[in-house]
Amino acid sequence: AALREGYQHFDPRAYLQNNYLPPRADFSSEEFVVPWKLRCLAETFASGEIHGRTLIDVGSGPTIYQLLSACDHFEEIVATDYLAVNREELGRWVRGEPGTFDWSPFIQHVCKIEGRGEPWQEKERRLRDRLRRILPIDVHRPDPLGAPLRPPADALLSAFCLEAVSPDRAAFARALAHVGSLLRPGGHALLLGALGESFYLAGAARLPVVPLAEDDVRTALTGAGFALRDFRSYAMPPALRTGVDDVDGVFFAHAQK
Repeated sequence: AALREGYQHFDPRAYLQNNYLPPRADFSSEEFVVPWKLRCLAETFASGEIHGRTLIDVGSGPTIYQLLSACDHFEEIVATDYLAVNREELGRWVRGEPGTFDWSPFIQHVCKIEGRGEPWQEKERRLRDRLRRILPIDVHRPDPLGAPLRPPADALLSAFCLEAVSPDRAAFARALAHVGSLLRPGGHALLLGALGESFYLAGAARLPVVPLAEDDVRTALTGAGFALRDFRSYAMPPALRTGVDDVDGVFFAHAQK
């Protein structure tokens, strides 16, 4: 209940400004956190192993960067978020409305590291075309969408969601199992998340986060019925500790149900 109350004050624009503008979104070096996240995703999807009809993005927030490499490998992407303000922000971007956040530097960077020589506008168009559904979700319910996803997703992606809406590690593990039910057996799950973080700011909202260690993530994945395929971590350098959170690092996990 306290988490739900806190998120009523969540400001999508403040969140985007805190995390997806410089210094964190600096593309001049791979040492910065946003290029690191984009490379984890690009390299994992470049294997060609993760593909299918549907990818579900759990807790999309107001962001689309996490879907840029994924959109080449699925017919449909389903975005989800608990907050209507985030779903509305995503919808405005999909429709190309003026005044939405400028994701073009992210799209250009992903096109560069994927190395196919594709015009970035083409990737932007493809993501907008494939992002067909933006649904409400509650990861603390055993049926997070309120009804089973039919057919189940071929892949699941979630970035900085589960640890940010869970009051403790047990709730994080349960939420992971709940969202895992949206995925078909053999399907792939890609997670990005915070390590050692206890809060973050989004405008007037100061939101609690369950501080996770690497082993907490590994244990929760195993408990939710996943086999870990790849795990990477990033230590947040002092220059990127800007006061908008107290994050120690970021993890990337690729697991298979």
